[in-house]
Amino acid sequence: MPKISVIMPTLNEEKFIGRALESLLETSLSPEEMEILIVDGGSRDRTREIVKEYQKRYPFIHLLENPHKIVPIAMNIGIKKARGEYIVRVDAHSIYPPDYIAQLVKYHQQLGADNVGGRVVTQLAEKSPTAVAIANTLNDKLGVGSSFRTISDLKIRPVDTVPFGCYKKELLEKIGLYNPKLVRNQDIELNKRIIRNGGKIYLIPQIEIGYFPRTTFKAFAKNNFLNGYWNILTPYYTGNLKSLSLRHFVPLGFVATLFLSLILTPFYPPVFFIFVGVGGIYLLLISFRSWQIKKGTTFFHQLWAFLTLHFSYGVGSLWGIVKVLGKMVKINKKEKK
Repeated sequence: MPKISVIMPTLNEEKFIGRALESLLETSLSPEEMEILIVDGGSRDRTREIVKEYQKRYPFIHLLENPHKIVPIAMNIGIKKARGEYIVRVDAHSIYPPDYIAQLVKYHQQLGADNVGGRVVTQLAEKSPTAVAIANTLNDKLGVGSSFRTISDLKIRPVDTVPFGCYKKELLEKIGLYNPKLVRNQDIELNKRIIRNGGKIYLIPQIEIGYFPRTTFKAFAKNNFLNGYWNILTPYYTGNLKSLSLRHFVPLGFVATLFLSLILTPFYPPVFFIFVGVGGIYLLLISFRSWQIKKGTTFFHQLWAFLTLHFSYGVGSLWGIVKVLGKMVKINKKEKK
């Protein structure tokens, strides 16, 4: 087995990092075959202390500094320091199946792939009605569309991106590492570059990654607002509209339709029927689905989870458009001067 470097960006992950490391350490790999690089963005909780405790027992765990805090820069710091032939990108908010690292490398070699990854299964960080409703929403097609969380069959398939992933270091160096401007979507954009350069990416559904989502509606809304916001800034910074897939813009289309129809109603009243029609059908759909999947929570918690996800995501994208237009206006003014 070639040497493997596992890279984990962290920032204030004291509640999750212990579980993540314990799951990664359930491996058949020897200390000579792997290293784990924790790249910390200046955590203010006990994340660093917890990592240092693990370092005493496992000398192949290393703690690196990321003064810029954000994930793509953390990954680039880790890649440059990595001694492994393979790079496995992991997240502290997740837990991994036994021998996760070795399994990824095995499939990478067998398939002749440029990147491979497993599917995400949302886990419960706690059993409150809010946490259960959020987890249900992220595991449901009405919540997130067709994604790694909603795949039911175990067929290995070529895809345009996978969560986290396993790459050869030389490939990452060849295509230019992670884009340091992208606070979000950096994995998706990197995988799009791999495909544009003739690479192959495979999803291995047999490998399940347990992900712990936010447990309050406020944190859930903030996270999805930023996801939607960066869906607009990602094509702007990369100069490539194909850096994301169409499904990432569905909440924007939905919220924009409601917003514009409501704004235009005073000027052309029949437009209000678009607002009522689209909004009414949406409420019927999420109400019916909320009633179906409300086990462990309440109907109203489940309904609010759907609303929170879709509207925060869509509004985030609208705000992203406003910010991009503002940046473009400033650039035009500077050019005229």
